[in-house]
Amino acid sequence: MQTTSTPTHCPYCALQCGMNLSPLPQGGVEVVERTDFPVNRGALCGKGRTAPEVLSPSVRLTSPLVRSGGTLRPASWDEALDRIAGELSRVRAAHGPDALGVFGGGGLTNEKAYTLGKFARVALGTSQIDYNGRFCMSSAAAAGTKAFGLDRGLPFPLEDVPRTGCVILVGSNLAETMPPSLRFFNELRENGGTLIVVDPRRTRTAEQADLHLMPRPGTDLALALGLLHLVVAEGRVDEEYVRERTTGWEDARAAAMAHWPEYVERITGVSVPQLRETVRLFCEPEAAMVLTARGPEQQSKGTDTVGAWINLCLATGRAGRPLSGYGCLTGQGNGQGGREHGQKADQLPGYRKLDDPAARRHVAGVWGVDPASLPGPGRSAYELLDALGTEVRSLLLMGSNPVVSAPRAAHVEERLRSLEFLAVCDVVLSETAALADVVLPVTQWAEETGTTTSLEGRVLLRRQAVTPPEGVRSDLEVLHGLAARLGVEKGFPTDPEEVFEELRRATAGAPADYSGITYRRLAEENGVFWPCPAGGGTDDCEDASLDAEPDDPARDADDSARDADDSARDSGPRAAVHPGTPRLFLDRFATPDGRARFVPVSHRPAAEEPDDEYPVLLTTGRVVAQYQSGAQTRRVDELNAAAPGPFVELHPRLADRLGAAEGDPVAVVSRRGRAVAPARITTGIRPDTVFMPFHWPGEGRANTLTNPALDPTSRMPEFKVCAVRVEAVGPQPQPQP
Repeated sequence: MQTTSTPTHCPYCALQCGMNLSPLPQGGVEVVERTDFPVNRGALCGKGRTAPEVLSPSVRLTSPLVRSGGTLRPASWDEALDRIAGELSRVRAAHGPDALGVFGGGGLTNEKAYTLGKFARVALGTSQIDYNGRFCMSSAAAAGTKAFGLDRGLPFPLEDVPRTGCVILVGSNLAETMPPSLRFFNELRENGGTLIVVDPRRTRTAEQADLHLMPRPGTDLALALGLLHLVVAEGRVDEEYVRERTTGWEDARAAAMAHWPEYVERITGVSVPQLRETVRLFCEPEAAMVLTARGPEQQSKGTDTVGAWINLCLATGRAGRPLSGYGCLTGQGNGQGGREHGQKADQLPGYRKLDDPAARRHVAGVWGVDPASLPGPGRSAYELLDALGTEVRSLLLMGSNPVVSAPRAAHVEERLRSLEFLAVCDVVLSETAALADVVLPVTQWAEETGTTTSLEGRVLLRRQAVTPPEGVRSDLEVLHGLAARLGVEKGFPTDPEEVFEELRRATAGAPADYSGITYRRLAEENGVFWPCPAGGGTDDCEDASLDAEPDDPARDADDSARDADDSARDSGPRAAVHPGTPRLFLDRFATPDGRARFVPVSHRPAAEEPDDEYPVLLTTGRVVAQYQSGAQTRRVDELNAAAPGPFVELHPRLADRLGAAEGDPVAVVSRRGRAVAPARITTGIRPDTVFMPFHWPGEGRANTLTNPALDPTSRMPEFKVCAVRVEAVGPQPQPQP
């Protein structure tokens, strides 16, 4: 038995808090404080502290399951893999490769995400792959790429937050979603800085703010435009910065000037004095930041909304300068790395674009295939789920639970049931896995080694601390076994470090360049910020992202691969080692001319506004004791005791109209369905809005109600706002003795 602690990282959110796992005499491990990791300095939330409970064989899956006679029964690995490979081959032969779908997750390690994308395109030949991270950060990624030429959640480390002068936090309840991060914002205020929170609810985070703005859900775009209007009207534009470091200002300025303060007040409900105070607090310090999360992003206009907040930063010179900038608070554990390495519908590893001939040549060279054999872009996440059973006949799903987490969830569940074949790889029997024809039990965080990339862009090494139960295999072993059965004998290694070495070659010279990162460096340096090209050491890591050359159609992929290999081998004292890039854009942006791009945007309504039939707005979110679809956290007794089930948060005025008291069941009804949960009455929410957390299945499933209207650029569904009506539910029947 192992007797020493293993340093690793939490399996949950994108903070990727450091922790030590220490063996227990009776077996298993416990979490022990790890103070050397700078993001959490030993602090953990309840989810991280109790994470080992999901390692128990009494909680997790330990045998493959195969559907027989309508029920799932235990099966051998050979039977399960043979069944999956046989069904995939049958469907492909009958309907073509694009009848095969693959759906990944933002919790998969970089090695798994990379291999899953390769498996879809090489072993299956399908374009139909996307992942649940599309539901999280895609709007911020699209807006950041438009403006800066590159998407990395935070272009600076969290340690910069306490040293800035003001932070506008838009649509984030980080006190509950990533509690250890709250200390950075408390330190900001202790240092004399200001925290402004934008949220239609008075959350635990909003309670810490110096100024809390409570806009009507779906109006964050108008709010940002109104603030920019005031920046112009009050003469607070940084004209020199705009002239020297940006393009497109005049069009963006004209769009903002159409959103005068009184007009914005009518749209958002945020008063003109509050708008003016926000501008003052943001503009007076030398440095300031805007950080967004799912609130403004999960909208059918999420890309434009984030773009408007970026425009505010650019107009005031608060981007690409020390202690200033725009950042996105990525949500899922590997939400950053998961969106970089090829499990998105339009993407190859390293943020290379699937429709770029040079990118296709480079990656095909690493994979040893003909570039012409790689399929083109496929459907986005919701569009893929919506096509199940019609155009996509079979689905391989890893690390996701769309029965609970997808918008219009009842429809998505129906689509999953209509498939000819569904295979799910998961740690537990989730609601989605329960629908599958084959379920494969796979290793989880402490049972395997692999890398993740935190919200800071810091690549981290998770280390194996325990031996997985007998009967459990890794996702890499699953993909290796399936590829071999499909006739692809090589190219799908099962060792995560071997996969990472290939990922380094595949990303060499790409926007998200990992070629200078090795497992040894990650262990010795407590993580490395990308981009980190192989070789080419520099004393100025603060804008080294732009030292890597862009894809050159004339460059042979083997040269890049060889460079990465040579760098890994040359570990002598004269080796040039790139230090990584903690801070982006300080000298130039990742655009061809080095300038940031203003993008003109204008307010438009939500896809679904209230009317006489559905007069109230619903918004959704998380609670501190549960995580995402709850597939794992709902299996932890301590967390369930703290958050045992769904609820409907509503204002006393609305409760009075319904005749509902605290704890009474109320129904929330949208055009897509009905959910019932106990009332939680509070003055901390707008009277025209109700809130539901989305962690639970069944009668209280919030995503039964949500609107799948898509952002035209990011293809993000509009989780955060839809029209509903709220109804009192009569007395519930008592169980008979």
